[in-house]
Amino acid sequence: MSDYLIEWSHTPQECLAGLDRFVQQSPKTLDTFEFGCLSGEHKGWAIVQGESESSVRELVPADIRSSARVVKVTKFTPEQIRMAHEPH
Repeated sequence: MSDYLIEWSHTPQECLAGLDRFVQQSPKTLDTFEFGCLSGEHKGWAIVQGESESSVRELVPADIRSSARVVKVTKFTPEQIRMAHEPH
């Protein structure tokens, strides 16, 4: 399992309808999202675990899936960063 960032960008006009679709189709996924809508940034972000980008994309309601971005993300420790800078 890997960590993936889901980013869902939408317009103010799409906001409530999109949130309604999450409530209807993916309420558990909605619980993982943080939204910037009330600050005027109509985007939602979630970090979830999944087997692949395509399996994570399936968590997003079908009719808004194409406007969602899914990115595999990785945390680094200070040691990993030091090792990446060492000559090989």
